[in-house]
Amino acid sequence: MSAPALLSTPALSLPPVQLTLPRPVAPPRFRQPKKNIPQTPEERNSLMLSVRAYVERERPVPPLPTEQLREHADKLVADLGLNPLYRDYTGVLINNELWRESLAAVPFERRLLLIPKCLRLESKCPAPFDEFGLLCKQCGLCSIQDLQNEAERLGYAVLVAEGSAIVMSLIQTGKIEAIVGVSCLSVLERAFPYMEAAAIPGVAVPLLQDDCIDTTVDLDWVWDYIHLTSDDRTRRMDLGALREEVDFWFTPLALDSIMGPAEGEPERIAREWLQRAGKRWRPFLTVATHQALQEEPGGSVPEALKRVAVAVECFHKASLIHDDIEDGDAQRYGEATLHSEYGVPVALNVGDLLIGEGYRLLAESAFDAEQRTRMMHVAALGQRALCRGQGAELGWTRSPRPMTSVEVLGIFEGKTAPAFAVALRLGALAAGVEADEEVSAVLEAYSRALGIAYQIRDDLEDYTQGGAGAPDDLEAMRPGVVLSAGWERAKGDAKQVLESRWKRESVYDVTAVRAACAEAGALERCQDLLERYKEEAIRSLGDLENASLKGLLRRVLGKIFNDTEIKGWCKEFEAASLPQS
Repeated sequence: MSAPALLSTPALSLPPVQLTLPRPVAPPRFRQPKKNIPQTPEERNSLMLSVRAYVERERPVPPLPTEQLREHADKLVADLGLNPLYRDYTGVLINNELWRESLAAVPFERRLLLIPKCLRLESKCPAPFDEFGLLCKQCGLCSIQDLQNEAERLGYAVLVAEGSAIVMSLIQTGKIEAIVGVSCLSVLERAFPYMEAAAIPGVAVPLLQDDCIDTTVDLDWVWDYIHLTSDDRTRRMDLGALREEVDFWFTPLALDSIMGPAEGEPERIAREWLQRAGKRWRPFLTVATHQALQEEPGGSVPEALKRVAVAVECFHKASLIHDDIEDGDAQRYGEATLHSEYGVPVALNVGDLLIGEGYRLLAESAFDAEQRTRMMHVAALGQRALCRGQGAELGWTRSPRPMTSVEVLGIFEGKTAPAFAVALRLGALAAGVEADEEVSAVLEAYSRALGIAYQIRDDLEDYTQGGAGAPDDLEAMRPGVVLSAGWERAKGDAKQVLESRWKRESVYDVTAVRAACAEAGALERCQDLLERYKEEAIRSLGDLENASLKGLLRRVLGKIFNDTEIKGWCKEFEAASLPQS
């Protein structure tokens, strides 16, 4: 929907998720980080939590004049001992938090999404301009198409342009009651007085880099804001605190409380393995899904749910033990694998024990008989699917050959997606709603895309970090998407290097393999695939009617893949903000 029309559109009918290679997008165009913002996602998340606490404590009333907003930002920056250069970024966060609940209460069809034209890939963009801005040609080269299509599907008016006069004229029609803006700080600063004057709720997402050309934005952040609705009871749920609580359940005393005291050496080793490092995304997903479906999502976690969550981790940690044996890996989490430390027979027994413990915890949880039966069935189907996926990879090891990206992603779907599906479905079953076929189908589709994206991200980390203490598919020469993308695109000597390694015909040469992948553009292709499958996971939620579960799963995706670095602002703003020598 174009901005002048201000018309709602019918709901988009989404096709079922299929294992296909999504259309390519422009590769990330990040530049060097600047010093006027927090440098890491952890620092930015911490600042966001501090902003929310500050707003809750001070309770400033919007709209705040620019000077008052700066005063609040200066105060918070001083209280936290931050670099004063963070003031303007902090001011954006404060303003967003002030308007967040107001935005959530405004119907989608009364909102405007402002997107800057600099998000396009300028050298290849075929879109023309009219008096209202850029007319997207849906070429798929940048994120404008996806943001515009999704916002218009919800009912937004969308404007791809910078211009305070146009924004003001739309506000004056009386049909716009809230704005979500994507821009550099300098443009946001110029538009702010108009929004302040009209008392229009407005939230802003700063661009990730400078130069006003071929820019990028944190799509998860934008997606969160454009879908924000008061129907989503999880929108203020503290996922960070919930994840910390789940982590605590895997400390020795907590595990004994949930599982009962360990009896004998095998159980002691199994508990020790459960306590070892890990991101614990799967038990977190179980608990978060259950909580999202409650009348009060922020309430305490039932004891029975803790058993189900620990069961999910038992299944996962058992699969890692068996995978490490099958793959011959010597390290996991930067430490010796279980079979390297205790021997293969002991490790196999502990893995089998953990599978049994998982089913015991499900059977002994305090849910009703029908829920427990369905939980055990879901877990059994997941175990079966995971083993079939692992079997496909093991079959390849008997007759190694180059694999296409589609084949590798098929293995990812079988090996990784089932564990996410089990985690989500058990959480929904515990909440008593998963018997709904629509919810079940959506969770399966979401898990499929999430699992593939998660494994692509792991492959990229192997490529860029050399495994960082985890099994490295590049070095171990297992089917990986970076290797498949490299082999598909490579030519000449690079093609022969990769094909030889696929067939395990040559001694591993890390420099040659990485150079061949780099020369073929494999990393960029895989980054594109990662973004497309993340997007596919989000789009799989389109038919889900439960706003709280839908909102939770969007936020979870951003949390799992929260590795985007904000890279600074437009040069004109930077020049004005930095101290003059």
